[in-house]
Amino acid sequence: MDQSVPITREAALRIALAARAMPNTTLPKLLEVLQNTLGTYLDEDILRTITVTNLKTGLGSLADGEEDGEDIGIGLEAMKLAVRILWGDTGGEEDLPKAAPYNEGDIPNSLRVAIASDSGAGLNGHFGSCIRYLIYQVSATDFRLIDVRDALEADFAPDKNGFRVQLIKDCHVLYVVSIGGPAAAKVIRADIFPIKRIEGGTAEEVVRQFQQVMQAPPPWLQKVLGVAAENRLKNYRAETVET
Repeated sequence: MDQSVPITREAALRIALAARAMPNTTLPKLLEVLQNTLGTYLDEDILRTITVTNLKTGLGSLADGEEDGEDIGIGLEAMKLAVRILWGDTGGEEDLPKAAPYNEGDIPNSLRVAIASDSGAGLNGHFGSCIRYLIYQVSATDFRLIDVRDALEADFAPDKNGFRVQLIKDCHVLYVVSIGGPAAAKVIRADIFPIKRIEGGTAEEVVRQFQQVMQAPPPWLQKVLGVAAENRLKNYRAETVET
């Protein structure tokens, strides 16, 4: 057991997910409660010793200074869910799509598309807070899910948005439900084109819509595809892409 690192990666992911499960609870607040209760070093085995009573007492103490605080705006069911997550029962993982093997060049004339997701195979996440990114390799005639990348570790990074950009830096296009201006600027500087689709949808329908755009690519997509500037407006049929 390496205790030179105060928290293991798996433990960090569980804590970040557990914090999301409890209203009015921030990641730093939950981390403080856990370290006050369990010690500075946290790993998966240590997290399995936490109880609902521990959470209730610790969070109540931070909220009002009373260790038996009754009303901390979280709710018993939310704390029970958080404990299950800390124990390793993250739930919903069976609904995650499975990535398929991919070697560079398997899908000719393709681009890499990241989809911000909070659950299942859906576009339903905000760039700065989504749980994961679904990574698809997409051409006009074919597509494949090639990776599923957890983003919860970003909550522990000094530059959360920068961490997320690095996580998808090999992608050309990013689909999100929402993204802030400063975050969008970082994405664009990384040569990733952000597309905001407020209504969300399943990842497959998003990818198929993108394939339709690839059939008659607008100038921004031609640039991504490497089409020379002087040829980008030839035979171009206008398409509306919300960004």
